Amino acid sequence: MYNDVKNVLLSEAELSAKVAEMGAQISKDYQGKNLLLVTVLKGAVVFLTDLMRAIDLPAEIDFMVVSSYGSGVKSSGVVKIVKDLDTEIAGRDILIVEDILDTGITLEYLTQLLRDRNPASIKIATLLDKPARRKANIQADYIGFSIPDEFVIGYGLDYDEKYRNLPFIGILKPEVYTV
Repeated sequence: MYNDVKNVLLSEAELSAKVAEMGAQISKDYQGKNLLLVTVLKGAVVFLTDLMRAIDLPAEIDFMVVSSYGSGVKSSGVVKIVKDLDTEIAGRDILIVEDILDTGITLEYLTQLLRDRNPASIKIATLLDKPARRKANIQADYIGFSIPDEFVIGYGLDYDEKYRNLPFIGILKPEVYTV
Protein backbone atom coordinates (compact mmCIF):
# COMPACT_ATOMS: atom_id res chain seq x y z
CA MET A 1 0.00 0.00 0.00
CA TYR A 2 2.72 2.48 0.96
CA ASN A 3 4.69 1.53 -2.15
CA ASP A 4 1.87 2.96 -4.29
CA VAL A 5 2.35 6.44 -2.79
CA LYS A 6 4.42 8.77 -4.96
CA ASN A 7 4.91 11.17 -2.05
CA VAL A 8 3.20 12.45 1.09
CA LEU A 9 1.36 15.68 0.36
CA LEU A 10 0.02 16.35 3.87
CA SER A 11 1.35 14.66 7.00
CA GLU A 12 -0.71 13.34 9.87
CA ALA A 13 0.50 16.26 12.03
CA GLU A 14 -0.44 18.84 9.38
CA LEU A 15 -3.91 17.33 9.05
CA SER A 16 -4.44 17.28 12.81
CA ALA A 17 -3.40 20.92 13.22
CA LYS A 18 -5.61 22.12 10.35
CA VAL A 19 -8.66 20.18 11.55
CA ALA A 20 -8.26 21.68 15.05
CA GLU A 21 -8.03 25.16 13.51
CA MET A 22 -11.12 24.58 11.37
CA GLY A 23 -13.06 23.18 14.35
CA ALA A 24 -12.24 26.24 16.44
CA GLN A 25 -13.44 28.59 13.68
CA ILE A 26 -16.64 26.61 13.10
CA SER A 27 -17.30 26.60 16.87
CA LYS A 28 -17.01 30.37 16.91
CA ASP A 29 -19.14 30.89 13.80
CA TYR A 30 -21.95 28.54 14.86
CA GLN A 31 -22.28 29.62 18.50
CA GLY A 32 -25.98 29.54 19.43
CA LYS A 33 -27.04 27.92 16.13
CA ASN A 34 -28.76 24.63 15.40
CA LEU A 35 -25.82 22.91 13.67
CA LEU A 36 -26.21 19.77 11.60
CA LEU A 37 -23.09 18.35 9.99
CA VAL A 38 -24.00 16.62 6.74
CA THR A 39 -21.33 14.31 5.49
CA VAL A 40 -20.95 12.61 2.18
CA LEU A 41 -19.81 9.02 2.64
CA LYS A 42 -17.42 7.38 2.34
CA GLY A 43 -14.46 9.65 1.75
CA ALA A 44 -15.34 12.38 4.25
CA VAL A 45 -15.98 10.10 7.23
CA VAL A 46 -12.41 10.33 8.58
CA PHE A 47 -12.41 14.13 8.28
CA LEU A 48 -15.87 14.33 9.89
CA THR A 49 -14.78 12.18 12.82
CA ASP A 50 -11.84 14.43 13.62
CA LEU A 51 -13.67 17.69 12.81
CA MET A 52 -16.71 16.99 14.98
CA ARG A 53 -14.41 16.28 17.95
CA ALA A 54 -12.76 19.66 17.31
CA ILE A 55 -16.10 21.51 17.35
CA ASP A 56 -16.85 22.75 20.85
CA LEU A 57 -20.63 23.10 20.72
CA PRO A 58 -23.71 20.90 20.31
CA ALA A 59 -23.97 19.46 16.82
CA GLU A 60 -25.75 16.58 15.16
CA ILE A 61 -24.56 14.54 12.20
CA ASP A 62 -26.25 12.85 9.27
CA PHE A 63 -24.96 11.06 6.21
CA MET A 64 -25.57 10.89 2.51
CA VAL A 65 -24.07 8.64 -0.09
CA VAL A 66 -23.59 10.48 -3.35
CA SER A 67 -21.77 9.05 -6.32
CA SER A 68 -20.26 10.60 -9.42
CA TYR A 69 -17.10 8.55 -9.81
CA GLY A 70 -17.74 4.82 -9.94
CA SER A 71 -14.38 3.08 -9.84
CA GLY A 72 -12.51 5.52 -12.09
CA VAL A 73 -10.30 8.49 -11.38
CA LYS A 74 -12.32 11.12 -13.23
CA SER A 75 -15.83 12.27 -12.36
CA SER A 76 -18.52 10.88 -14.64
CA GLY A 77 -20.47 14.14 -14.30
CA VAL A 78 -23.62 12.19 -13.40
CA VAL A 79 -24.68 12.59 -9.76
CA LYS A 80 -26.59 9.80 -8.08
CA ILE A 81 -28.08 9.92 -4.55
CA VAL A 82 -27.50 6.45 -3.12
CA LYS A 83 -28.60 7.29 0.46
CA ASP A 84 -30.46 10.43 1.49
CA LEU A 85 -30.56 12.17 4.87
CA ASP A 86 -32.58 10.73 7.75
CA THR A 87 -32.93 14.15 9.42
CA GLU A 88 -35.41 16.90 8.55
CA ILE A 89 -33.29 19.97 7.75
CA ALA A 90 -35.87 22.78 7.42
CA GLY A 91 -34.77 25.63 9.68
CA ARG A 92 -31.44 23.96 10.54
CA ASP A 93 -27.96 25.38 10.02
CA ILE A 94 -26.32 22.91 7.66
CA LEU A 95 -22.59 22.45 7.30
CA ILE A 96 -21.73 20.07 4.49
CA VAL A 97 -18.49 18.32 5.40
CA GLU A 98 -16.58 17.17 2.34
CA ASP A 99 -13.24 15.47 1.87
CA ILE A 100 -12.35 17.15 -1.42
CA LEU A 101 -13.85 19.86 -3.60
CA ASP A 102 -12.72 18.88 -7.09
CA THR A 103 -14.89 19.63 -10.14
CA GLY A 104 -17.64 20.82 -7.81
CA ILE A 105 -20.36 19.13 -9.87
CA THR A 106 -21.46 16.80 -7.09
CA LEU A 107 -21.30 19.47 -4.40
CA GLU A 108 -23.22 22.00 -6.52
CA TYR A 109 -25.96 19.43 -7.08
CA LEU A 110 -26.04 18.44 -3.40
CA THR A 111 -26.11 22.06 -2.20
CA GLN A 112 -29.09 22.86 -4.44
CA LEU A 113 -30.90 19.69 -3.36
CA LEU A 114 -30.49 20.64 0.30
CA ARG A 115 -31.31 24.33 -0.30
CA ASP A 116 -34.69 23.24 -1.72
CA ARG A 117 -35.47 21.75 1.72
CA ASN A 118 -35.40 25.21 3.36
CA PRO A 119 -32.57 25.06 5.88
CA ALA A 120 -31.73 28.25 7.83
CA SER A 121 -28.29 28.22 6.20
CA ILE A 122 -25.93 26.03 4.20
CA LYS A 123 -22.17 26.29 4.29
CA ILE A 124 -19.44 23.96 3.09
CA ALA A 125 -16.34 22.75 4.91
CA THR A 126 -13.85 20.86 2.76
CA LEU A 127 -10.57 19.42 3.85
CA LEU A 128 -9.09 19.71 0.36
CA ASP A 129 -9.78 22.18 -2.40
CA LYS A 130 -8.55 21.45 -5.93
CA PRO A 131 -9.44 24.66 -7.81
CA ALA A 132 -7.61 23.68 -11.01
CA ARG A 133 -10.31 21.09 -11.74
CA ARG A 134 -13.38 23.20 -10.92
CA LYS A 135 -16.22 22.97 -13.44
CA ALA A 136 -19.08 24.21 -11.25
CA ASN A 137 -19.47 27.67 -9.76
CA ILE A 138 -19.11 26.68 -6.11
CA GLN A 139 -16.73 27.60 -3.31
CA ALA A 140 -16.26 26.24 0.20
CA ASP A 141 -16.69 28.46 3.26
CA TYR A 142 -14.04 26.55 5.23
CA ILE A 143 -11.02 25.16 3.40
CA GLY A 144 -8.32 23.04 4.97
CA PHE A 145 -5.78 22.96 2.16
CA SER A 146 -5.66 24.03 -1.46
CA ILE A 147 -3.90 21.27 -3.38
CA PRO A 148 -2.45 20.77 -6.87
CA ASP A 149 -4.17 18.73 -9.58
CA GLU A 150 -2.89 15.33 -8.45
CA PHE A 151 -4.76 12.13 -7.62
CA VAL A 152 -4.70 12.01 -3.81
CA ILE A 153 -5.40 9.16 -1.40
CA GLY A 154 -5.44 8.57 2.33
CA TYR A 155 -7.27 10.04 5.33
CA GLY A 156 -10.52 8.70 3.89
CA LEU A 157 -9.76 9.33 0.22
CA ASP A 158 -9.54 6.26 -1.97
CA TYR A 159 -8.76 4.79 -5.31
CA ASP A 160 -11.13 1.90 -6.06
CA GLU A 161 -11.98 1.64 -2.32
CA LYS A 162 -8.33 1.22 -1.29
CA TYR A 163 -5.94 3.49 0.66
CA ARG A 164 -8.62 5.17 2.84
CA ASN A 165 -6.82 4.01 6.00
CA LEU A 166 -3.55 5.83 5.31
CA PRO A 167 -2.99 8.35 8.14
CA PHE A 168 -1.73 11.03 5.72
CA ILE A 169 -2.74 12.37 2.32
CA GLY A 170 -0.47 11.17 -0.42
CA ILE A 171 -0.24 11.37 -4.17
CA LEU A 172 -1.00 8.05 -5.83
CA LYS A 173 1.58 6.86 -8.36
CA PRO A 174 0.02 7.21 -11.84
CA GLU A 175 1.05 3.68 -12.81
CA VAL A 176 -1.41 2.36 -10.19
CA TYR A 177 -4.46 3.82 -11.95
CA THR A 178 -3.26 3.81 -15.57
CA VAL A 179 -2.67 0.06 -15.77
